[in-house]
Amino acid sequence: MRRGISAALLDDGDLDAVRDLLERDPVVNAAVAARVAAAGSIEPQRLGGHVAGVRRDGELATACFVGSNLVLIDGDDTAWPTLASFVANRPRHCTSVVGRAEAVAAVWPRLAMSWGPPRAVRAEQPLLVLDRPVTTEQDPQVRLVAPHQLDRYLAAAAAMFAEELGVSPHVSPGTAAFHARIRGLITERRAFASVDFRGQVTFKAEIGAVSRHTAQVQGVWVRPDLRGRGLGTRGLATVLAHALTIAPTASLYVNDFNVPARKMYARLGMRQHATVATVLLS
Repeated sequence: MRRGISAALLDDGDLDAVRDLLERDPVVNAAVAARVAAAGSIEPQRLGGHVAGVRRDGELATACFVGSNLVLIDGDDTAWPTLASFVANRPRHCTSVVGRAEAVAAVWPRLAMSWGPPRAVRAEQPLLVLDRPVTTEQDPQVRLVAPHQLDRYLAAAAAMFAEELGVSPHVSPGTAAFHARIRGLITERRAFASVDFRGQVTFKAEIGAVSRHTAQVQGVWVRPDLRGRGLGTRGLATVLAHALTIAPTASLYVNDFNVPARKMYARLGMRQHATVATVLLS
């Protein structure tokens, strides 16, 4: 370790410094910023995970949230190796590593030495932003999911999860956490869907994180037999319009190889803000 650089778990004495770090790129850092804002703290019992950071000559250079996912907070690129070594020497509970693509590329080789090979690497995921009103036709059938629709919505969310990540969320011990997350999104009025005459979900999406800068959309899914009919474009237009009522921008990220989705987001007026990456762990 170079002189003047050290890594440690952070506490509320570092809260202002962490907030300043989050503000360096509030769109890239939206998920952690929303969590910190809701907790008003970075103490693990309130935040639901630890924050680890690297100080250079006493100043916070970079940090990450360590919970069910390892989320890298955009910061000083030269500090990533120090942070990676610190995290690699601690017990692992996370199932993925997420962050700006350059940051993930910098930390993953060191983490892999301790954590083993990944299940998958999504090296380039465009992070898209919408900062103007939605002009695309919306779908009036897309509405907030009601509590009584939980079971049907869970089925659609599980199908989307399995299709996107290649594993079922209904695997212990992940099942309870997945169900709790979906129930929470419905309770918080951040889950949206359209349903057919049988009550089965045809389109779904959620607003997974809300900060003062952006509302981050996730879980966009159209039932496979209905794809290619514009349902996703109209449905997402509805969700994005709602997102812009609660934050000044809407954002999401997409796999670079998902060409149909990228074309849809372009039609909706979304532009690329950055490139993130995700490493999926076994």
